[in-house]
Amino acid sequence: MAVAAGASRGGNKVEERTYWLAWAQVKGVGPVLLRRLQQYFGTLAEAWSANATQLQAVEGFGYQLAGTVVTARSQINPEQLLEQHTAKNPQFWTPADADYPRLLLEIPSAPPVLYYRGQVQPQENQGIKPMVGIVGTREPTEYGKRWTRKMSTALARHGFTVVSGMAAGIDTEAHHGCLQAGGRTWAILGTGVDLIYPPRNRNLYEQIQQQGLVLSEYPAGTQPNRAHFPQRNRIIAGLCRAILVMEAPSKSGALITAYQANEFCRDVYVLPGRLDDEQSKGCLGLLSRGAHVILNEGHLLEMLGAIPELDSVTQLPLFAQEPPQAVPQLEPELTKVLQTLTPEPTPFDSIVQQVGLAAGSVSSALLQLELMGLASQLPGMRYRRS
Repeated sequence: MAVAAGASRGGNKVEERTYWLAWAQVKGVGPVLLRRLQQYFGTLAEAWSANATQLQAVEGFGYQLAGTVVTARSQINPEQLLEQHTAKNPQFWTPADADYPRLLLEIPSAPPVLYYRGQVQPQENQGIKPMVGIVGTREPTEYGKRWTRKMSTALARHGFTVVSGMAAGIDTEAHHGCLQAGGRTWAILGTGVDLIYPPRNRNLYEQIQQQGLVLSEYPAGTQPNRAHFPQRNRIIAGLCRAILVMEAPSKSGALITAYQANEFCRDVYVLPGRLDDEQSKGCLGLLSRGAHVILNEGHLLEMLGAIPELDSVTQLPLFAQEPPQAVPQLEPELTKVLQTLTPEPTPFDSIVQQVGLAAGSVSSALLQLELMGLASQLPGMRYRRS
């Protein structure tokens, strides 16, 4: 096999960083396929020089995708790309970097590139200082707001880093509670790290950069896109030792985060609510599937103190999937993805090839279908129709 220019067998971290970035620009090759490329060829630098036939030896690379990849690579100069990209995005990590969050490397869909702004604390990145995610509805009740502040304040005072998405509602309350207690917090965005969404959170955005990090898998200038927000939820789940769902209706992005956290063997904790409260129905559903109930701050801290090391976790999924529902009118992209699913598990990469859409779009569609109860995710990034 030919070796990429400047590459040595086994590569080096600087070189691999270049090729993580380069491969991230190739449409149709998502995080799962990138991991397979790295495992098969040893380094992404070597994989860059593989021809179409060699690529087809890697699971998930069919004839069409392999040809598309070869064409796309011919238009990219990795070293030149790194220089140009860094000019617009000076701060980013790839899995080749020592500061890439260790816990994210344990999930099958770790982003190939992570952009950040703020104050880096290596102990967080290394997984030594525990991080806890807090998610919930954008339209919380006063009850939800009050308890979110209480929980984030308690976590901050006991040395936990609070992770959320800087969205309106529960996310905003979580960040504020942590900051006011003098703690550190990470905001995971669905835009570039240079954009503030929602705009009214400008002051919060500035505060987070002083007491934590703003993080995104999207480069500078990326505008809000509804497909990005379900995608970023997996990063919140992957970064954290545990996820707290404070308030969530029966159809909420927070439930996606909870299901992903369970898939990644993280614990899920839920604030109980009234049976007749619409904003608590999603939380009650999680409790019925085995999530831990939050009784008060002390109870939560006691449970978090008992979390085992992630490397030793071998528990089975806690949650059953939602029961099948009548198929509603769907957008064309969702319909296309749903039509590829059968009752039998189908690998994510196979779905991407069948629908002919970008991996990110397919992943977003699958998450939306899962939230609607029309699809189920299984271990190993496989999906089936519910």
